Amino acid sequence: MQDASHDFDFFMGSWRVRHRRLKERLAGCSEWVEFEGTSTVQKILGGMGNMDDNVIDLPGDPYRAVSLRTFDPKSMLWSIWWFDNRAPRDLDPPVVGDFKNGVGTFYADDSFKGVPIRVRFLWTRMDTGSPRWEQAFSADGGVNWEINWTMDFARAS
Repeated sequence: MQDASHDFDFFMGSWRVRHRRLKERLAGCSEWVEFEGTSTVQKILGGMGNMDDNVIDLPGDPYRAVSLRTFDPKSMLWSIWWFDNRAPRDLDPPVVGDFKNGVGTFYADDSFKGVPIRVRFLWTRMDTGSPRWEQAFSADGGVNWEINWTMDFARAS
């Protein structure tokens, strides 16, 4: 069994990213916006964390963003923070979780447009060489989930 501090080793390196983002979140919208981006991922904290530098080519509003992930060997859980240059002083609450049976599942409590929500990140397909990240929001405490963003990764040449 692999040491859980290596859960994100699959993600190190440079990636091309295919984004698919719901045009409006928690509004009954079914229209998606698709766009490209890049991500470069490296280990930090002596291997107990990692970070990625992202170029997000959102049509009409391109921006840069960072994910910061740290592993807590006491709890055996990962924490993931997100921030970007559109609001460089705002750091989203971390999603916290782990990997089980080939899926990374992470949760946080947050708010969206003033409404309390539950946030879920899923990491799947790590063993395919083409991992997927998915974000979903729940406005009813996790009973129902709306997937609002997916990112499909392919190794940059």
